[in-house]
Amino acid sequence: MKKNSILILDFGSQYNQLIARRIREMGVFAEIVPYFEPLEKIVEREPKGIILSGGPASVYLEDAFMIDKKIYDLGIPVLAVCYGMQLTTHLLGGKVECADKQEFGKAQLILDDAANPLFEGIPNNSQVWMSHQDHVTQLAPGFVQIAHTDSCIATACNPEKNIYCVQFHPEVTHTEYGKELYRNFVFNIAKCEKNWSMSNYIEDTIEKIRKTVGDKKVLLGLSGGVDSSVAATLIHKAIGDQLTCIFVDTGLLRKDEALNVMKIYGENFHMNIKCVNAEARFLFKLAGVSDPEAKRKIIGKEFIEVFNEEAGKLTDVDFLAQGTIYPDVIESQSVKGPSMTIKSHHNVGGLPEDMKFTLLEPLRELFKDEVRAVGRELGIPDHMIDRHPFPGPGLGIRILGEVTKEKADILREADNIFIEELRNADLYNKVSQAFVVLLPVKSVGVMGDVRTYEYTAVLRSANTIDFMTATWSRLPYEFLEKVSNRIINEVKGINRLTYDISSKPPATIEWE
Repeated sequence: MKKNSILILDFGSQYNQLIARRIREMGVFAEIVPYFEPLEKIVEREPKGIILSGGPASVYLEDAFMIDKKIYDLGIPVLAVCYGMQLTTHLLGGKVECADKQEFGKAQLILDDAANPLFEGIPNNSQVWMSHQDHVTQLAPGFVQIAHTDSCIATACNPEKNIYCVQFHPEVTHTEYGKELYRNFVFNIAKCEKNWSMSNYIEDTIEKIRKTVGDKKVLLGLSGGVDSSVAATLIHKAIGDQLTCIFVDTGLLRKDEALNVMKIYGENFHMNIKCVNAEARFLFKLAGVSDPEAKRKIIGKEFIEVFNEEAGKLTDVDFLAQGTIYPDVIESQSVKGPSMTIKSHHNVGGLPEDMKFTLLEPLRELFKDEVRAVGRELGIPDHMIDRHPFPGPGLGIRILGEVTKEKADILREADNIFIEELRNADLYNKVSQAFVVLLPVKSVGVMGDVRTYEYTAVLRSANTIDFMTATWSRLPYEFLEKVSNRIINEVKGINRLTYDISSKPPATIEWE
């Protein structure tokens, strides 16, 4: 699969992952590496095609991201997108300048050479998505213009060297025939074959795990979330009882989470799972703490300590398995460098460097949708595979202010009702993430003839494609009314419910 692949060089575009996903959806493996990947390593990978991504920089600035010009002489077809087009033009002798008329948003693409193999199945006039302030004013020698918009050379190619340049972003949905353009590059120009599938991936990965692990033992921290659950199931299928899972019940999990994990993965899949009830430890450490960052760090630190203690009780374990997925890998090697910390410990992680294990990460090449597909192929029930994201600190960051057992129990019940009703109304898979937040606010209410003074809770439901931006879900009023009635009537401790109609940005999906 790797020898029949497309390599994407990352210049800092926000759309890099979209490019890789579009190509993988076609049945071809696509991999993202930083733009400074050494030329010899690119050659070693033997890609069938190379894509130079977009990016926010200007090629004529002193600190612009550059590549080795020899990449164009490897005989490997190149598709240069946005910044990639400007860089290619700049390096090969053309001219790039700041445009008088910048293009951000929709534009009309007019083909100048409709017979070009890049445009098979694409009409002479179609909508594309532009995002640039620089543009090519003079093509490099050997290049010809094959499409334009009202304000720029939109597409060019060097047929002799098999280099294609596009100023727009074919990977975004606003570009009408973007999928067709990528398909033409991947199959017509790079001559790839379809051989990337989750069935093939499972077979190859199982074989690789067996070869890597041999007769040694593997330890995995099972959270019940999609990534760790699929990783555990895949590894167990490969090596059986050589795998030991540790499930830490922090007291901040969803209702019956420990029971469900033990039943599905312990009883049904016959995994060796050690369940640790650490609720008292976590709640003790969190007592009196209200600051969100402080709570996150306490939960993360305590998790590591509990995990370490349990791991220390095991003998002859050589490998530590993690549910690392491809977006985690891409982010860690991003050319943008470390981003500002908005919140720490979004997922359980940060295991200490002195743990004497070799890492085993069987999902590190997969996107989230591919992880879910693997899970289904392995027989994990849909209701576990399609679960909404749940943060590592759990309810600890959905209880605003100090965390107590009383509040955690109240929130667990309310959240369970909300999720249950979403499933009953066939809405759960139509929203991206839904949960309940418990506020450190009490208000007056009347239940029967009795005055109450109880907590206020918030329903949060968001719709998103990539979790970078999100809008609030337009749930039916009748549905919200039913959820409100159930929570207020059935959950002792809540007498007022509100609905969060904030989008991201400026708000985040989680409240803390």
